[in-house]
Amino acid sequence: MSREGSGPPPGAIVHAEGLTKTHHGDRAPVHAVRDVDLTIGEGEFVAVTGPSGAGKSTLLHLVGGLERPDSGRLWIGGERVDGHGEAGWAVLRRRSVGIVFQFFNLVSHLTVADNVELPALLVGTPPRAARASRDELLAELGLRGRENALPGELSGGEQQRVALARALVNQPALLLADEPAGSLDSKGTRDVLRLLSRFHARGQTILMVTHDARMASAADRVISFFDGRVADDAALGDPAPARPGVTGVLDLKD
Repeated sequence: MSREGSGPPPGAIVHAEGLTKTHHGDRAPVHAVRDVDLTIGEGEFVAVTGPSGAGKSTLLHLVGGLERPDSGRLWIGGERVDGHGEAGWAVLRRRSVGIVFQFFNLVSHLTVADNVELPALLVGTPPRAARASRDELLAELGLRGRENALPGELSGGEQQRVALARALVNQPALLLADEPAGSLDSKGTRDVLRLLSRFHARGQTILMVTHDARMASAADRVISFFDGRVADDAALGDPAPARPGVTGVLDLKD
């Protein structure tokens, strides 16, 4: 790939060219992401692993618009987004990008039902359709009967399932998961892994950051991230069906 880049290939949900991000604080600058090129095809499940401080969460945050790159170009679903302001990113996240965090980030004073339904209402889904989508997800995620509970009344695993339902209620093209089982016990980890695998089997594109080898083993590809760079990019198991123009390979330039 040339440095000028050629834009996203057909079938690419995520395409990045030369993404770079440096964090500036009281100490020396931290080069979190260093000139990374990345392509993720429709329907892929990609796990990013690496030691703490490697820059893997920063990479995910750049893809989700939670941080802005210092340089580089980024497309989501074929749309150039690296120049978006917060308003543009807010619209994109509501419609096309679902995000699940390690610590759930649920609205503490809203019920389970309201936490899941709110993103659908924000994009203009009619209330009846929003409730139907909410109810379907809560039932599938084993949360029927918990609709009126507050987040503080739930176990950690239940809260993460609510967070997953909230991220999926608008049927996003891309699901980002930042250490989705990092604060859960072994049962909660197994539950989240099973649910992510289920949605991936239906065609959901997933980019997940994890330090857990069990979680990473569910992915199609595992990218090992170190010092802001890609140390390895390997396909797991049977290769995904070929997609024209999508190699499924992450290129890195020095």
